[in-house]
Amino acid sequence: MRQILFITGTDTGVGKTLLTRMLAEFLTRRSTKVAAFKPLCSGGREDAVALHSALPDTLTLDQINPWHFRAALTPALAARREKKSVSLRQVLTHLRAAQKPFAVTLIEGAGGLLSPLGVNFNSRDLMVALRATPVIVAPNRLGAVNQVLLTREALPLNLRRCARVVLMSPAKPDAATETNVEVLASWMPRKNLLQIPWLGSRYDPVYATKNRKVAHTLRVLTAG
Repeated sequence: MRQILFITGTDTGVGKTLLTRMLAEFLTRRSTKVAAFKPLCSGGREDAVALHSALPDTLTLDQINPWHFRAALTPALAARREKKSVSLRQVLTHLRAAQKPFAVTLIEGAGGLLSPLGVNFNSRDLMVALRATPVIVAPNRLGAVNQVLLTREALPLNLRRCARVVLMSPAKPDAATETNVEVLASWMPRKNLLQIPWLGSRYDPVYATKNRKVAHTLRVLTAG
């Protein structure tokens, strides 16, 4: 049975690409046929390049990231500045065709859940259309509880029930870092709350997936 994980976040720069790349590395090491996509990006293609480097030459960079725009703005606005537009139908057509040979498909959104990606659609619309499992990434610090619950609440009920949350540990933990999981567990199943430890400012993604705590999170996310 094919699996689609859609990695979104409570904001931009919270660790979506790091998690998506580690998932790709982890599944590739387990001989799982995995695809990773960053359909739209703006302000640079570094995220897409990182995903491309995690895959064994199964997809080109342009297949992973078919739409990219120069301005460091939400993709919908960045596209408009270049007098271009992207529709939900275009993105779905690309993803559905490109993912066919793969057992697991990873899709990384841009910005937060409701950030406009193209003409009248966002990451939530893509999730719904693809029937993907949402993975909400958030920094494990003060404020995470509110951010996670707001993002989760914005999901349709059927997706909210299966959504997983991954808290990314910061370099300098605060008082909330140790308590966020406990608080969030009052609002969602504890099994759907996962964590990634701080891996340092420089790290080897392949080595990181061998970390015991990281490997546990990746196993749970891909268990289906």
